[in-house]
Amino acid sequence: MSNDVNLPLDYFKHASVFWTDLLHLMSGKPIALTSVGPARNWANDAKKVITELIDANQDLIEFNNRVAEYYKQLSETWIDSQKKVNAKIPQIPHDIENLEAYKRVWIDIFENDFTQLFDSEKFGDNYGKLVSAELELSKHWENITNVILQSMKLPTRKEIDEVYKELHELRKRITKLEKNDGGQNAE
Repeated sequence: MSNDVNLPLDYFKHASVFWTDLLHLMSGKPIALTSVGPARNWANDAKKVITELIDANQDLIEFNNRVAEYYKQLSETWIDSQKKVNAKIPQIPHDIENLEAYKRVWIDIFENDFTQLFDSEKFGDNYGKLVSAELELSKHWENITNVILQSMKLPTRKEIDEVYKELHELRKRITKLEKNDGGQNAE
């Protein structure tokens, strides 16, 4: 992105963080004092969620730009391919028997043009950046989810993954012990 585009985004981020900090200072303590249970934790962690949303804004813009470029490339290829098909159609007689010939021409042209698109460097570059932007957004959403789960005193995804991993290891060890014990009982 150019600096002209980043300037308003940086200003938005700076202003948003300023107002978030101000609101947190003004209302954070009274809310925390009057809240109980999970609401008290949420009052303390709301600033983290808002900050994460502000940080996600630029990644969302990047993702939307990449998605727009992705569909632009697909639609331009579709239009060009359809023009090629339309140019060949007058050469095919218009009767029921030649319907298969029309379908074959359509399939061949579209297959060739879309293969060229998918093999192009421009498409690959945009698609790679699209996937990267999507992953960045996923990280923001996961961070927000983790803050909310921690506020509610619930396990985070990482903690659940660790429990599943340990459970899997225990199952493997039990299976191994059962096999070893089965061999000794057979004697």
